[in-house]
Amino acid sequence: MRHIQLNGIKIMLLLIIFPAVVFAQETLTGKTINQSTGEAVPFVNVIQKGTSNGTTSDLDGNFSLTVDSLPVTLVFSYLGFETQERLVDQNSPINIQFVETAAALDEVVVTGLASSTKRSNLANAVASVSAEELTGVTVQSGLDGALSGKFTGAEIKSSSGAPGGGISMRLRGVTSIFGNQQPLFIVDGVYVDNSSIGLGNNIVSQAAGGGNASTNQDDASNRIADIDPQDIESVEILKGASAAAIYGSAAAGGVVIITTKRGKQGKPQVAFSQVIGFRSPTQLLGLRDYTQEQITALGGPNDPTLRDYEAELFDNTVVSTTTRFSTSGAKENTDYFLGATHRDEPGLVDNTGYTKSSIRLNVGQRFNDWLDLYVTSNYINSQSDRGFFNNGNANRTVGYALAFTYPWEDLSPVDGVYPQGGAGSNVLETVALTTNREEVNRFIGSAKTNIKLLTTDIQRLKLVLEGGYDQYTLRTTSIFPSGLTYFRSPTSLGGVAISGTTVNTNYNISAFLVHNLDLESGLSFTTQAGSFLQDFDRNTVITIATGLNGSQTNLGQSTNVSTQQTIQPQKDKGFFVQEEINFRDQIIGTIGIRGDKSTNNGDANEMNYYPKANLAINLSNFDFWSFDNVNLFKPRIAYGEAGRFPNFNDRFSLMNGQFIDGTSGVSPANLRGNPNIGPERQTELEFGVDLGLFENRLNFEASYYNKTIKDLLIQSQFPTSSGFTTEVVNGGELENRGIELGLNATVLEKEDFSWDANLKWWKNESEVTSLDVPAFTNGGFAASLGTFLIQEGKSVTQIVGTYDATAFTAEEIARRDPEGDGFFVYGNAEPDFQMSWYNEISYKNFDFTFLWHWKQGGDNINLTTLLYDLAGTTWDYNDTGLDPSGQLSNGDYRASQAFVNPDPVIEDAGYVKLREVGLFYTLPEGLIKYTKNIKIGVSGRNLINIFDYNSYDPEVSNFGNNVLANNVEVTPYPTSKFVNFHLNVNF
Repeated sequence: MRHIQLNGIKIMLLLIIFPAVVFAQETLTGKTINQSTGEAVPFVNVIQKGTSNGTTSDLDGNFSLTVDSLPVTLVFSYLGFETQERLVDQNSPINIQFVETAAALDEVVVTGLASSTKRSNLANAVASVSAEELTGVTVQSGLDGALSGKFTGAEIKSSSGAPGGGISMRLRGVTSIFGNQQPLFIVDGVYVDNSSIGLGNNIVSQAAGGGNASTNQDDASNRIADIDPQDIESVEILKGASAAAIYGSAAAGGVVIITTKRGKQGKPQVAFSQVIGFRSPTQLLGLRDYTQEQITALGGPNDPTLRDYEAELFDNTVVSTTTRFSTSGAKENTDYFLGATHRDEPGLVDNTGYTKSSIRLNVGQRFNDWLDLYVTSNYINSQSDRGFFNNGNANRTVGYALAFTYPWEDLSPVDGVYPQGGAGSNVLETVALTTNREEVNRFIGSAKTNIKLLTTDIQRLKLVLEGGYDQYTLRTTSIFPSGLTYFRSPTSLGGVAISGTTVNTNYNISAFLVHNLDLESGLSFTTQAGSFLQDFDRNTVITIATGLNGSQTNLGQSTNVSTQQTIQPQKDKGFFVQEEINFRDQIIGTIGIRGDKSTNNGDANEMNYYPKANLAINLSNFDFWSFDNVNLFKPRIAYGEAGRFPNFNDRFSLMNGQFIDGTSGVSPANLRGNPNIGPERQTELEFGVDLGLFENRLNFEASYYNKTIKDLLIQSQFPTSSGFTTEVVNGGELENRGIELGLNATVLEKEDFSWDANLKWWKNESEVTSLDVPAFTNGGFAASLGTFLIQEGKSVTQIVGTYDATAFTAEEIARRDPEGDGFFVYGNAEPDFQMSWYNEISYKNFDFTFLWHWKQGGDNINLTTLLYDLAGTTWDYNDTGLDPSGQLSNGDYRASQAFVNPDPVIEDAGYVKLREVGLFYTLPEGLIKYTKNIKIGVSGRNLINIFDYNSYDPEVSNFGNNVLANNVEVTPYPTSKFVNFHLNVNF
């Protein structure tokens, strides 16, 4: 009985004590609210400081968290808002007023294929460009122009001034000579194509027959121009291998990651904007100041009336319009974004221009606590009339013929018939009658789902499935009617019609497992592993018809028809594994490896591995840190490897079609395939430090990198007895070294006035450190006109040329041509440095923003001026100062050096430009019924351009998106400046 009584006492005590223990715990409740809108902020992380005990707020911002006892400190954090800490010493509802922040250190950036991290923990220099920076100042034709001058480590050049885009982008120096040098573009997880596909106009221009066999001289646009900048939420640029290693063999040129907009919690947002813009030439070159004696020497009449054909063609002001509508929102488990844009941008030159219509629909659905789905879709339809510009060795492109057109000629039509003109073609006729058009229909879509497989207090496991699809049809049309003056001869082509069709289809799928483990010690681990498959397929068919029947332009109404087809299939697959370790945001390290294999490699089954490792130490987060005004001090180091697959045809021996005695067949072409060809490999070591002062009002970032590219794709000579002349091999190494500096400052912040500014400075130097073949020239037309010399121990961008040995002493020749190869070094295309200065100033309802861009040094090969010199029509022909002897005028001196000494046409292409400037005024709220916000303003692009370069603009490239030779100019489409008037209405 006593035993039973004792047990009964124990049970009674347990029943009394246990509820006391249970009820000693506290369940804290509250709500997370956006201070500026009063609306709930969902999915906020609520953590008991110093523990792994936490929760998240629900869709209505409500949260509930049980703690052992009071007082406790709760930490509230959410992307886009300032992190807050709250000491709770009594159990009552907690309302947290969140304040939105744009501080760079709160950004989340990509660190893996399925993960991200705060910028304050980042060990790499990853550039970010926000939606406000992209399009908040002025309207942009395309993404290409919107990026110029907005991040360090880049050199971006327009191919020409033609509407519709066309750029070359170089990230941290030249990374290849014969490989695809453009960065990889990824939009919402889709590997999008950025090709520049020629129109086949060489048959008329004969551009490829003048010392450079490249057919990429048609002034074609890049396909990244299709992306509407106003759909973009943010852009991240992985400039080097230390950050881009997660993309393996596609990332040697860097990676541009684009995230488009999605709906946000709160009331539905509706926005409408209308922009009316005025386009005019940046500068015109003008007429030569002729004397009668000079006119007579050139075959002109006495006392002629001079006609400025350049002004007639280019000195126009045209009106463009951009109309934009968007609506977005999110409620409960669904968010959506719908955006539509129509742009109509006429060109300076008649019958040129660009129109684009784009519609985007992004939808996200959270089905339950463990499954969500996010789908993006984008359709683009565009038409670009490019005109007939750039190089042409038959005097038929507009700029080329204009050089040889004399102002006393009368080129106006008589009864609809144009005179031929002394140049061999009539520039007015070319503009009026020829067509050079690109038409694009494109769809880009993606789907991503997160499946939470495990969720506990300390660990989470999810499966991330993602797929992307990019398909476009590019139709190119070039029409050169038989009535053109240069087709009147019975031995001519008799009119040309060219029709091109490119169907490009890309798709990519990936599956990743992501595991998070948070320990009470403060250590957290993020582990991810997965695989991917990418498929790229391009099919281009160009049909050329000559001998057109009368006024007919149909391909079937011709005497001769020929067809060229290029098929480029590629399949890549592989895996990626990465481990991120974070100790209390104090020490952050990452290791990872990616494995790739591709059908472009000589051995399609060979796996190529690309490791990465980095470390960042947030010294300012340690307890010993005692510098109150220094809230961030983070040294960092990163290492990574990336690659570049060989070109599609490097592994194949090319064949030419033959038709002999009625029998068709093939014969060997010049290039022999290499069954052992492999990818170029890039390694990069980056050191840096990030510094934040005065509560992040002043942020400084400095990076130094050393990037080595091994196994360069090089064209090697092959014994002609084999029937071939060249073979692509992995046979060289080059190095890029550079410094990047950035300073972000909140200069002033008061109730009615604020000023934010950032300053960026960067430079790069390159060197060919190893070359398995003899030094060779590449990228220009001829050494006598200036070209690049790929030479061991020298810069990959050095510009060399021939020289007149009789004009120099033996000592000077020995000093300037130590190798005795017949070349002097005349310049370098690499800039000395670049710098940009971006400012946002707000006063009450006014916003003033501007961006200056300074490029110091970097040389161009200006063949436009040379052509005008040879014709005697150059605008500065009669000026003096170039001839060392002081005897010849500028034009006479340059002409006397033509095809012997290229020094006079190799010019400094540095500049200072006011890239963007905008002044906006926000009308008082409630002024117009049903509207939430109305903003009006005026903006400009390239309004101030300061340079000594002797042509339209130093940003120009005859060879399209070729990164190595993006500084060769031959009579381009002139560049433009823009003034835009804006109306933005939010409902």
